[in-house]
Amino acid sequence: MHTNGQSPLELRVARAEGHLHDRRRRLVQAILENAEEACFLSSRELARRHAVDPATIVRTAQALGYRRFGDFSADLRQHFLGGLTPYAVMKAAASQPLDLPGRVRQSLHEDFERVRTLQTSLGPQRVIALARQIQHARRVVIVGVDLAASLSGFLAYSLRALGFDAEAPGGSAGDLLHHVRFLTGKDLLIAISFRKCLRETVESVRRARTRGVPTFGITDSAEGPLGRYCDRYLAVSIESSSFTGSYVAAMAALNAVIVACAHQSPKRSLAALQNTRDEYTTGPRWFQEQPASRLGGDRRARKPSALRRRD
Repeated sequence: MHTNGQSPLELRVARAEGHLHDRRRRLVQAILENAEEACFLSSRELARRHAVDPATIVRTAQALGYRRFGDFSADLRQHFLGGLTPYAVMKAAASQPLDLPGRVRQSLHEDFERVRTLQTSLGPQRVIALARQIQHARRVVIVGVDLAASLSGFLAYSLRALGFDAEAPGGSAGDLLHHVRFLTGKDLLIAISFRKCLRETVESVRRARTRGVPTFGITDSAEGPLGRYCDRYLAVSIESSSFTGSYVAAMAALNAVIVACAHQSPKRSLAALQNTRDEYTTGPRWFQEQPASRLGGDRRARKPSALRRRD
């Protein structure tokens, strides 16, 4: 989490400033200035990039207070993601020598990789644990602001179809406050936000915690605000060359949660879905072509006369 505008890595660098010799100080500065590339490199690759040996990279990380290079790399990645803006992402993407078809293929490949990574990193038991919390909650409030509102709305809609009392409040910060202020320990707040996390979402979590309300975060890092303030969380990457980020993996995670909610009690789910069966099969929900007579006659019958007038 960023504190006073500084990332955890920057805070460590500031604390170590007094005992870092010039060479290590310059190395750390060079790594920070190129964080967008450095955060995805191994210690060996990073050493090659800065013309030093891998042991120097590891010792430099240890001089900053990290036990392992992996811990340093995680904070470096968070430092980079925390400073991202749509402009920065678009600028970086525009600098790549790709034509339009290449950019489309790259976007599809990135989304595929996000889902594949999720498949290996997201353990079923963590999804099942959230489904059980939802099952036992009297009421579920899902907070997602800005682009994340599409995710919160999708999850709330799906849970309501299964018979859960779930909602995704929209509107102003005041509206969110009113929804949170009446929650109790019998309810559940699910918060969805990524990277630095939006203030309104994080404040909703903090208010809920002061009232003893269980909280669950869906975010992209354990080091981010939701990873820190929520009781539990699911980590889902939204990394993408798109300036909006990619919510493909987040949607896949929500689908897994919905499946777990539905199948932990199939009889309940079937009873809830049975209420919508008739609407799906015979109700007015779906578009149907109207008979020609109700549209003022057969259009094909009038077509020849229209042609004659043009002639």
